[in-house]
Amino acid sequence: MRFGIRAVLLSAGFCLLLPAQTEFQAGVASVDITPRESVWMAGFASRKKPSESVEAPLHAKALALRDRSGQLFVIVSADLIGFRRALSDVIAERCLSRYGLARDRLLLNASHVHSGPELGLGGGNVPPERVKRQQVTVKYTRELLDRVVELVGKSIENLAPARLEFGQGLAGFAVNRRRSRPNTRQLPGPVDHDVPVLAVRAPDGGMRAILFGYACHPTTNAAYFITADYPGYAQAELEKMYPGAVALFVQGCGADSNPLPRFHSDDPALVRRSLELSKLYGKVLSEAVDLTLRGKLAPLTGPVRTVFEYVEIPYETQPSREELEQRRTSKEPERRSQAERLLKALDSGSKPPERQPYAIQIVRFGGMKIIALAGEVVVDYALRLKAAYGWEDTWMAAYSNDIPGYIPSRRVLSEGGYETGGGAGGAYSTAVEEIIVEKVDALMRRVGP
Repeated sequence: MRFGIRAVLLSAGFCLLLPAQTEFQAGVASVDITPRESVWMAGFASRKKPSESVEAPLHAKALALRDRSGQLFVIVSADLIGFRRALSDVIAERCLSRYGLARDRLLLNASHVHSGPELGLGGGNVPPERVKRQQVTVKYTRELLDRVVELVGKSIENLAPARLEFGQGLAGFAVNRRRSRPNTRQLPGPVDHDVPVLAVRAPDGGMRAILFGYACHPTTNAAYFITADYPGYAQAELEKMYPGAVALFVQGCGADSNPLPRFHSDDPALVRRSLELSKLYGKVLSEAVDLTLRGKLAPLTGPVRTVFEYVEIPYETQPSREELEQRRTSKEPERRSQAERLLKALDSGSKPPERQPYAIQIVRFGGMKIIALAGEVVVDYALRLKAAYGWEDTWMAAYSNDIPGYIPSRRVLSEGGYETGGGAGGAYSTAVEEIIVEKVDALMRRVGP
């Protein structure tokens, strides 16, 4: 009898002590998503054939967090070009059905790697020469969706007591690509060199997961081998440094930043040099994360507050058919491709959309905020929103939940150039920056001061 009472008291004491030691439960999982066959690769339109080999594996990873109140949040990171809304919606609907995970409680972020597979679920008229290509793409994409949903479930299954800490470091290989192009060296060259780091530790201090970010295109390689580029190499390095931990990468607002130097060439010697640079940048980034982890980190508290909404961003006034025909001959690739998209829509009898639904998600852990924006977001948004909400505890993520093209700032639109191409309806209005910033501010007020 004494033993039974003592056991109950010890058990009750443990339950009382545990919340004081750990604010959260955390679970992490990883799955290999490397294509099992040759696939067409996403990112570079200049590629004329499918992949030839695998240089390094691709992964999708999930980190699940549950606060004291029982609220659950899951972030998925993946070595992919991006989660378009058609894919994100399927994943979100399945996760809601299977795990009861609400849409605002799931964040999907892609590294935007340009050395991975193209994605799509098919549909539309496909030229005969592209039928097989589409079949391979659809097959891979369907398998990917299944794996990501199962991955989310696995991370939830692995929930165990944990504590979270946050800090930021720096890495300097991102360069504003506008300064690296002919006749644009005089333009401003803003970049975001911050390296946000979230450490997920067991109650005894052991590292369980490392969530980290950077704002730079993974475009070191343009060859025909599969690789996760610098984000993949950085994750692999960190997992060597911290055995047993899973490293997850979150892409930031690096739409106008490239890893430089690099060599885009068919010369095998230069291809090899670009691959070595990719590994080097991964090493630099992993060292920046490790240095941050060895410094003084801020403990995070709950609850985890989340919000997810769409805002409508307008396209500019549609140009006439004559103007579009002229743009077809432009020396700027983005102007040509934009004209082709709009002319194709006109030829099919459909009217180009006037507005684009734009996804914004905010996640808050105590004082730390993750602002996750859809699309290829230029650096101005990161600099402006960090200045508004705190340089030390604001984490900016782009390429999240949808990829509706480049999201330019007012500055970039005024300068013109590659990042002004827009989406399905052409170039975005000059009001796009203010609309997004105002919506972020409204959502930020909803997750707390």
